[in-house]
Amino acid sequence: MVRLGMIPVVFVAALWASTPGAASAPGLAQARDLYQRTDYEASLELLLSSGDKSQDVLELIGQDYFMLGEYKKATDALDHALALGKGSADLYVWAGRAYGRRAETSGPFSAPGLASRARKYFEAAVQMDISNKEATGDLLDYYLDAPGFLGGGLNKAQDLAQKVLAADPAEGQHMLAVLAEKSKDYSIAEAHLRRAIDLAPKQASRVMELARFLAKRGRVKESDGLFDQAMRMAPQDRSILFYRAQTYIEGKRNLNDARAMLQTYLKSPLSPSDPPRERAQDLLSKANSISNSAPE
Repeated sequence: MVRLGMIPVVFVAALWASTPGAASAPGLAQARDLYQRTDYEASLELLLSSGDKSQDVLELIGQDYFMLGEYKKATDALDHALALGKGSADLYVWAGRAYGRRAETSGPFSAPGLASRARKYFEAAVQMDISNKEATGDLLDYYLDAPGFLGGGLNKAQDLAQKVLAADPAEGQHMLAVLAEKSKDYSIAEAHLRRAIDLAPKQASRVMELARFLAKRGRVKESDGLFDQAMRMAPQDRSILFYRAQTYIEGKRNLNDARAMLQTYLKSPLSPSDPPRERAQDLLSKANSISNSAPE
C-alpha cells in the first residue's frame, strides 16, 4: 500500500502530540483526510502517535484497522469507543462489520458468538437510525445470509424492508427487490427496482442497480442503455465504472471495454466507499484469463 506523505505526516504528528489538546482537533482532521484517501496506514500511525483516546479517535482507529484487515484490533478499538458512552449509528455499524469479519475468518467454535454480536450491533444501529443505509443494508445482508439459530431469517428481512420502506421509500423498494430476487421472483424484483428509480429519479445508483439486474437476466442491450444513463447522471461516480466492468466480465462480453474501465478506475483517486483497488485488480486478472482461454 502506498503511504502518501508519510514523512511529513509523522513529523506533524509528533508536533501535535507534544502540544496539549492540539491532537484532538487538527490530528483527527488530518487522519480523516488520510482515511478518505484510502491511506489507512498513515491515518492509523497519526492517530496512534497522538495519544488521543476520545471516542471519535477510537472509532477512526477501528475503521483503519478494519480496512487493513486487522479485525481483532478493530473490534478492540471500537468496543473501547462504545464503552465511552452513547455512540452514533455509524459506530455501531463499524463494530458490527468488524465482528462479522471476525466471524467469517474464525473457527467453528468462536464464529457463532462473534456473528451474534455483529447482529446485535447492526440491530442497535438500525434502531438508532432507520434512515442509515449502511446500517439497514448490513442488517438485511445478515438476516438473509445467517441461519436461524444465529438470528437470521427471511421473515426478519421482510420486516426490516417494510420498516425501511416507511422511512425511505426508494431504499425500501430496493430491499424488496433484493428479497424478490432471492426468491427468484424476477418480474417482481424488476418492478421494485423500477419503482425505486421513480421515487429517486436523480440517484444514479438506482439506475445502475437495474442495469446490473437486467444483465444477469440476459437483457444486455437494456442493461447497457441504463449504464449509459447512469454514467451521464453521475460522471464523477467511479463505482459505476467498476460495476459496469464487473457486469461485462461476469457476462464474458465486451472484455476490452471492461479492461479499459478498470484501468481508468485504478488510476482514479478512490475513497473508502468505493470498491477497493484489490477487487478491481482481481477483475482485471479475470478478464485477462477469460480472454486467454477463449478459442482462437
